[in-house]
Amino acid sequence: MLDIKFVRDNLEQVEHAVSRRGDDADFKAFSKDEKKRREILQKIEKMRNERNTVSDKIARMKKAGEDAQPVIDEMKEVSADIKELDRELSATEDRIHDFMISLPNIPHPDVPAGKDEEDNALVKAIGTVPEFDFEVKPHWDLGEKLGILDFQRASKIAGARFPLYMGQGARMERALINLMLDVHVKEHGYTETLPPFIVNSSSLTGTGQLPKFKEDLFKLEGWDYYMIPTSEVPMANIYADETLQQQDLPIKFAAYTPCFRSEAGSYGKDTKGLIRQHQFNKVELVKYTDPETSYDELEDLLANAEEILKRLELPYRVVTLCAGDIGFSAAKTYDIEVWMPGQNKYREISSCSNCESFQARRAGIKFKRKDRKRAEFAHTLNGSGLAVGRTFAAILENFQREDGCVTIPVALQPYMGGDKIIQHEAG
Repeated sequence: MLDIKFVRDNLEQVEHAVSRRGDDADFKAFSKDEKKRREILQKIEKMRNERNTVSDKIARMKKAGEDAQPVIDEMKEVSADIKELDRELSATEDRIHDFMISLPNIPHPDVPAGKDEEDNALVKAIGTVPEFDFEVKPHWDLGEKLGILDFQRASKIAGARFPLYMGQGARMERALINLMLDVHVKEHGYTETLPPFIVNSSSLTGTGQLPKFKEDLFKLEGWDYYMIPTSEVPMANIYADETLQQQDLPIKFAAYTPCFRSEAGSYGKDTKGLIRQHQFNKVELVKYTDPETSYDELEDLLANAEEILKRLELPYRVVTLCAGDIGFSAAKTYDIEVWMPGQNKYREISSCSNCESFQARRAGIKFKRKDRKRAEFAHTLNGSGLAVGRTFAAILENFQREDGCVTIPVALQPYMGGDKIIQHEAG
């Protein structure tokens, strides 16, 4: 959430920033409600002062033996008017709150202009795109022929857009999770967590999924519980309504969790394979920082996520998302896109974002400096380190062989019990 004082004082700037993102917001209605709020407050204050003054008068009249009943009756009407104004003020403030909570974050000045992914800015490309002297296959064909992916039976068990890993496929998914966590925890200094896979609406509001993106979530019927769309949600709420100390920052968390998304609005997109599933695995990274270091921490976060792709020898590129493609809570985002030979394109495998104080303000996360009494809102960052299923898919496509087998990347082989190739699984 943005600082309402900043929005009030910089309305044109905020309106321009929101328009850069291609979002709509009724700033005229907000201004009207703000004016109304001030007017109501002035009326209430005037009436309360009048009531206090008359209360003293009533006391004096009673003490002097005068009939104060007409004045008392008049004040009852004033009190009723104040109650009505309080109700009107509450309704006005609710509309203002709804407006504020629907506003997206303001893009950082470095974020390029643009409408969608076609306008994202290339930062760098790493690795060599492999060349094949045979017809390459997409990962869903490779996985099914190897017997390590079974989408048909997964559909029977649950429905469309759910995977079923078998044999070496299940083992490689687990191996990738272990590799990612080991690198991030042992080498990059993150604290491993295992958070709840179910969160309440307050947590989702804190990170920005609610109320705007409710249709993308899986809700548990009859409960104020939702399946997590990413472990960013529980990890970014660990310190909700708490005050941290600056000397303890940055705080860095890593977690493996399954993630659950309805993929509302994606009808017909990526219906095959592991790219867009209702359930998928991800290793997520979350940081709490102070404002002065948050953008340096974003660069480190990006480098941490890139390191996994380097270890796995997967070619990738990094892009800066344009204003029209950036997420609701983010001020700046880098996407890492891995090369997928079977699809002849780069596909997103990680988003690394600095949300600045946007999530912290919604969740009440503050930090205190040694030399100041007043606490400030922290900055929060998040990034995939990496999306496990997409990494799995990228390995199948980039390391496929003409005989239909898949070479296991060297860095992953110790996690696969020394296996060097994935061969056909019977069953």
